[in-house]
Amino acid sequence: MTATVSTSVAGSWIDGAPVVTGGGLYQVINPATGQPAADYAMATPADVDLAVASARAALPGWATATPADRSAVLAKLAALAGEHADDLVAEEVSQTGKPVRLATEFDVPGSVDNIDFFAGAARHLEGKATAEYSGDHTSSIRREAIGVVGTITPWNYPLQMAVWKVLPALAAGCTVVIKPCELTPLTTLTLARLASEAGLPGGVFNVVTGAGSDVGTALAGHPDVDLVTFTGSTAVGRKVMAAAAVHGHRVQLELGGKAPFVVFDDADLDAAIQGAVAGALINTGQDCTAATRAIVARELYDDFVAGVGEVMGKVVVGDPHDADTDLGPLISMAHREKVAAMVARAPGQGGRIVTGGSAPDRPGSFYRPTLIADVDERSEVYRDEIFGPVLTVRSFTDDDDALRQANDTEYGLAASAWTRDVYRAQRASREIKAGCVWINDHIPIISEMPHGGLGASGFGKDMSDYSLEEYLTIKHVMSDITGVADKGWHRTIFTKR
Repeated sequence: MTATVSTSVAGSWIDGAPVVTGGGLYQVINPATGQPAADYAMATPADVDLAVASARAALPGWATATPADRSAVLAKLAALAGEHADDLVAEEVSQTGKPVRLATEFDVPGSVDNIDFFAGAARHLEGKATAEYSGDHTSSIRREAIGVVGTITPWNYPLQMAVWKVLPALAAGCTVVIKPCELTPLTTLTLARLASEAGLPGGVFNVVTGAGSDVGTALAGHPDVDLVTFTGSTAVGRKVMAAAAVHGHRVQLELGGKAPFVVFDDADLDAAIQGAVAGALINTGQDCTAATRAIVARELYDDFVAGVGEVMGKVVVGDPHDADTDLGPLISMAHREKVAAMVARAPGQGGRIVTGGSAPDRPGSFYRPTLIADVDERSEVYRDEIFGPVLTVRSFTDDDDALRQANDTEYGLAASAWTRDVYRAQRASREIKAGCVWINDHIPIISEMPHGGLGASGFGKDMSDYSLEEYLTIKHVMSDITGVADKGWHRTIFTKR
């Protein structure tokens, strides 16, 4: 199949069809070249109203469809996504600048697998067994779709984040209005089109594109949305939660991270070095679970720093369409300036730049892999999310100190511990406060297991059966089995005279 990227697309998908909205033309910029990759018409708050109304109208039909019927549509969507994998890769690379190897081997196949997983999960929405807990009533549990879901997704993994949010909602019987980041809407729009081709009824899956300041705000605070889900920065997530709270709507948030990468003195040093580079540089470091704070035993510290610096120096920075490229650009020139400024301030805060720390002399928003050693525990680069190809390193004295440092953060999304000692590994997995703790690895995810954090990293889960709970309400149905008009408990309220 020939991979294609449309140069002009409708910016919204409402009620099962593409819609050219009136919010003005927006250009998607390829961050590897700085040149336009596509353009589209942005949505407006009025278009959000139309999309939500479409989702509300479609809800009764989709929510009452049999699990088998919903499953069949989602299975067809998984098949179509697999058939159009080349197109999805081309769109993802052009709008994000991520290396084609990452998009081909991780983003797109992982998304297809996730769709396939939820196609199966749609048939396993079971309630608690029926029983007579009170003696004279039968109690049962119904798990029902929460309703219309408004979801806002980021630019770092546009396709994956859309799938993580939309698919469990559809499997649960909800209808969806999604606002992808205005920088990267292409694969989300393609996903909506493929869903329609798979037989998804009009209005079940709607897309509105636009800026967070107007379209995102309108969706998060819309009175006719029952649940708002968001993936992005902690600061924006708090605004989304505040907007949803006005109407008392449920919220699920997956926010920032500052993952600790703890290397104990008995770790396989080569494995830790390789894992640190891979974990820090995935998606050019624009990953909320990326390894950003290496916390290394003093006995291994110098060798670890030297080894990571050597491996980082061999990483190929270049054209993301080239299969030999390891590291693509950051999402924009503005974001590169933010990353570069944080790195530039690091030496003044005690950090030592071992490698990188600058942008290569080439077009696009590229930045070299960067290792900063000897960072102070209070320094900006150690505490704040950089969201770039930057790894910071500190040492620790003993296990207590290592775990204290790992937990010395407001975030709690992901972490890893590197050790050959099973008891040490078990202690780290118990005591590190994070939604995911890897042992002797960092980054792998799987559809069957949940993703989500705590603290400033948000709450609730994506992926796995656990994520379905975000999109379901629990209803207790209690039926009298006595047929008696005069119930015994009535005497607590009134007595017959």
